[in-house]
Amino acid sequence: MVSCSTSALLIAGHGSTVNPNSSSPTLMHAAEIRRRGLFADVACCFWKEEPSLRDARFFFQDSAITDVFVVPNFISEGYFTRTVIPRELELTGPETNRWNDQTWKYCQPVGNHEGMTELLLQRAREVAPEIPPAETSLLIVGHGTSLNDNSAVAAKHQADIIRTLNQYAAVLNVYMEEPPLVSDWLALTETPNVVVVPFFVSDGLHSFEDIPAMLGMQSGDSIGESGNPHALHGRSLYYSPAIGTDPKFADVIIEQATAFSRPPKLEFAS
Repeated sequence: MVSCSTSALLIAGHGSTVNPNSSSPTLMHAAEIRRRGLFADVACCFWKEEPSLRDARFFFQDSAITDVFVVPNFISEGYFTRTVIPRELELTGPETNRWNDQTWKYCQPVGNHEGMTELLLQRAREVAPEIPPAETSLLIVGHGTSLNDNSAVAAKHQADIIRTLNQYAAVLNVYMEEPPLVSDWLALTETPNVVVVPFFVSDGLHSFEDIPAMLGMQSGDSIGESGNPHALHGRSLYYSPAIGTDPKFADVIIEQATAFSRPPKLEFAS
């Protein structure tokens, strides 16, 4: 149970050594949660930036803090959430008892939250508010990786859910590093309008540079609502900011912490 006097929140992100914007949404959400006063302390740590995941083991020295809720600000439950974060934070399972009598509770990543579906649809509506859904394909873009088969699951899961709502002519999950590839969007779709939503936590290099290049957008094209639509190969392509930049992600992080006691728990790689 979360207590404003005895519970701390640690938000674990990826970060980047080449793009400072990668950590901006995580820091923004942490500031908002801190402002609400729901936890005794709120901190962030990163895999590729300071403060590091290993540094975070020594956060929360206040003896009044007995529980630390660790929420991965990651979309997919893959290599980083199952292997890297537990290893770097020295977590032994869903609950880890520390030498200082604190219990660290490893929560579900934000991408597992049921609210992701509405956030994806909201992004799609924001960048293409007036186009006919019957003439539109929606692409949910994930990373995909050979390191962990679960990396692609989140985008596929959301595409499956949205497809059943029958709001678009087609709904596809596509990836940067595994088929179906986002670079094949022209062959994968038939509609005159295509809406592309990056299922990423930040507008870092992937969503700001790599994916636009894979779509065939020109370097320097405006990203987001002001630049839409992009005329490509006789189609109108609408490209949204990364979903993780939405301010509602602060609520998702909080809910992942408060929902810790509900299954399923994360499994750990050996």
